[in-house]
Amino acid sequence: MIALGIDLGSSSVKVSLVEVDSLKVIGSSKYPENEMQIDSSQSGWAEQNPQLWWDYIVKAIQNILSSTNTNPNKVKSIGISYQMHGLVIVDKDGNPIRPSIIWCDSRAVQSGAIMTDAIGENIVRNNLLNNLGNFTAAKLFWVKLHEKHNFDRIHKVMLPGDFIAFKMSNEYTSTYSGMSEGIFYDFKNGTLSPKVLEVLDIDENKFPILGESFAPLSFTNSEFERLTGIQLGTPISYRAGDQPNNALALGILEKGQAAGTGGTSGVIYAVSDKVNYDAQSRVNTFAHVNHTHLDPHLGTLLCINGTGILYNWIKSNFFADKTYFECEQIAQSVALGADGLNFYPFGNGAERMFSNKLINSSIQGIDFNRHNKTHIVRAGLEGIAFSFVYGLEILRSLGITLNYMKVGNDNLFQSKVFAQSLADAGNISIDVIETTGSVGAAIGSAYGAGLIPVLADGFKNLTTVNQFIPTNQNNNIQEIYSKWKNNLINIIE
Repeated sequence: MIALGIDLGSSSVKVSLVEVDSLKVIGSSKYPENEMQIDSSQSGWAEQNPQLWWDYIVKAIQNILSSTNTNPNKVKSIGISYQMHGLVIVDKDGNPIRPSIIWCDSRAVQSGAIMTDAIGENIVRNNLLNNLGNFTAAKLFWVKLHEKHNFDRIHKVMLPGDFIAFKMSNEYTSTYSGMSEGIFYDFKNGTLSPKVLEVLDIDENKFPILGESFAPLSFTNSEFERLTGIQLGTPISYRAGDQPNNALALGILEKGQAAGTGGTSGVIYAVSDKVNYDAQSRVNTFAHVNHTHLDPHLGTLLCINGTGILYNWIKSNFFADKTYFECEQIAQSVALGADGLNFYPFGNGAERMFSNKLINSSIQGIDFNRHNKTHIVRAGLEGIAFSFVYGLEILRSLGITLNYMKVGNDNLFQSKVFAQSLADAGNISIDVIETTGSVGAAIGSAYGAGLIPVLADGFKNLTTVNQFIPTNQNNNIQEIYSKWKNNLINIIE
């Protein structure tokens, strides 16, 4: 028996096949090879075409089945991880009415503030656990305010993963966890929030049927079998946003545990059984994948929009002929602190940890006689690490103890300059685990389909491939970070 995991990001689609009995990863791949385009017709906007996601997912599945010589009939469960906070609205035929407004789009900040005021602080704090901010509900309200012609055509409101599950099954389904990420979910009552629906002036039947993250909420249709060979009726038995799913892939399930990611954006995600409400909405609390109304498992998430996207920007503009490995070697050749150069990586939309301010990226301290592009790459990686440290300080100020976290062996955490800078400046130990989001989604689907009896058993074979522990550079880099932070405060103000 084989489980298929899909991880829909904003840069690519990743898929993995996992042999259920042995938990062996048969193969993983991504599509397309180059990063997916994010359309930005206006400053602060970010959109993608949901149909393009679907086309890429089908191609990725076809490729992995072919390259591993896997019989599609052996696939017995499917799990979907997806980019959080995106909005997909479809008409009565299931076709997208407009492009998806994705996670890093900043246009709905004002709409979220209007909704937060209309809903009232008591419900926001105690039922929703978050301000409306720039999340999916606020994006939907923006459509209502600015594209009424599109709002009136809505048949269903979905998250990116819900749209993919719909394309596989022709069934409209979603999860309580997903609705909490969109700020549609009432934690006190375990339902869609009546107050959010009232402010949006939208009927509950415009939303999919809701269920748990680990459950066969829908089953594949004949068209999906035609496209991939995977049998009609295969359960789509797990679904989660990318950050809760990343935590799952690392085996982060219980309170006191934390996960980190360093892809296009950077995230620290800590699990607890209590709400860590932040009145400034710098961090947010969602339902973790194993959350139930009677057994709370909550994920407090801190997001930094501009992390890996900055590294990609540096590589594309200064080192286009180099690999990331070569860029890392260049960064290592420059001394700690990049000779006084400071890089602020906040150029990918409004940053939640600055209460949705749009401050953009900047470089400070350039000396034309001393600095060159090698200092740029070092300062960039250190700046990304320092933005994580700033986030750690916010989480710790809310009473969350964070001295250790697990991360996947990909993206930024393959950079020693970045990871060791984070460990030293943040005084946190980091274990790098060999796994990916698509592998986590595959294992989650096997559990949701009943193929694995105990969820934790699905992650018993995780391997630690690297560790970053605070070193004797700690004092030096904390002084460098302190100067970086002081400059940041001036930028924010």
